[in-house]
Amino acid sequence: MKQLPEELIRQLQGITGFDEPAFCNAHNRSGITSIRYNPKKQIEGLINGAQVPWCEQGRYLEQRPVFTLDPAYHAGAYYVQEASSMFTGHVFSHIMAGKTGIRVLDLCAAPGGKSTHIAGLLDADSLLISNDVIRNRATILEENMTRWGYMNTWVTCNDPQSFSRLPGYFDCIIVDAPCSGSGLFRKDDHAIDEWNENLVKLCAERQQRIIANVYPSLKTGGVLIYATCSFSAAEDEQMLDWMRTQFDLSGITVPCPDDWGVVQSASTEHQLPCYRFFPDKVQGEGFFIAALRKDGEQETMKPARYKVPDLKNVPKAATELFKTNYPLSYIKHAVTGQYAAINELHFGDHIALQQKLYFRKTGTIAGAPAGKDWVPEHEMALSCYLDRSISVLNLEKDQALKFLKKEDFGTIPDGKGWYLISYHGLGLGWIKALGNRINNYLPKSWRIRMDISDEF
Repeated sequence: MKQLPEELIRQLQGITGFDEPAFCNAHNRSGITSIRYNPKKQIEGLINGAQVPWCEQGRYLEQRPVFTLDPAYHAGAYYVQEASSMFTGHVFSHIMAGKTGIRVLDLCAAPGGKSTHIAGLLDADSLLISNDVIRNRATILEENMTRWGYMNTWVTCNDPQSFSRLPGYFDCIIVDAPCSGSGLFRKDDHAIDEWNENLVKLCAERQQRIIANVYPSLKTGGVLIYATCSFSAAEDEQMLDWMRTQFDLSGITVPCPDDWGVVQSASTEHQLPCYRFFPDKVQGEGFFIAALRKDGEQETMKPARYKVPDLKNVPKAATELFKTNYPLSYIKHAVTGQYAAINELHFGDHIALQQKLYFRKTGTIAGAPAGKDWVPEHEMALSCYLDRSISVLNLEKDQALKFLKKEDFGTIPDGKGWYLISYHGLGLGWIKALGNRINNYLPKSWRIRMDISDEF
């Protein structure tokens, strides 16, 4: 039986929706696994399960499978995400409904659950910057955003203070703030051992610094979505009151039917609306979220002056890989020689932001010329905008897993040249057929390392 910190239980007394016996009992039940479909990579009947009430693409699973052994996971057909945190997409959809061409920042984005969710809710003319300050976490974020396959999702690795150099640039900023983690006690016994009052205080101070650093980059009328996986009021309702005291913000209410089990609450001092998730009331873990609108006047950075590059300097092989309903611009990497494609409307953003931020990923890398040949990049195979008039080799599950292990999968195409390896119509990577053999171009860092012999 899990022993929850007595101090946490004491702090939660009087919090709206807190029921101590039910709360403690819920922590002695197993958590629920949930996934969220990629709306651009759907496979009919891929995974069956009950829908997460607040997320159209969210599904609960009856049991947790080994996702590494599912080629559809590697293809970016779905993301494994905790159900409560999917409410972020519901909040975003309600507030930003009908808005196009917006700029969104997911500040503390790794490993990518909220960013992949938001990406699926944006139109092609909008731009999402997914950031994480910690380098190894930014690497994981980059991989997950690449797997998701969207062109208008760029990945950065910057301290929140860096974004203060972009005054009034973003229409929406999502801050899933680093926190004491009490909402994850059911999933992580280590979090219980580390939790204490000093940790809560330390996290609250860090959350204040993060908000203060990023606030100038939110435009007037823009929306700040603030979330934690903490139950502590010091990181939740009290943080909202601190924000209202420091800045000119107003609360936003979103639809939330009673049968969802989400507790609708408000901050003590300024009555700013917020939403709490208790594991005894929802099929999900502990979560807190609120949305605030910036009412104060904010200066806006001047748009960069630029000229869209002429496509005549871009290799034809790169331009032929994409199929979009909007014009593209291409950025050539000075070191690797690779060409990345972006929506032409975002070229000005690229010019302005590259002077202020460190980028890990911009647009979709098509590949690079190699003599008379063209070497396609792995992320091009995972792109939602790959022109499928190219040569494709479809594999069954056992073959696909062997491809992902970089092992012999028992099939050689009749022709020579580049082939997209596909599973149920979704790209997994590239091979080059050489007649009597093939070269597997799956990057070593992407290959399956676990033993899959029991699958066959």
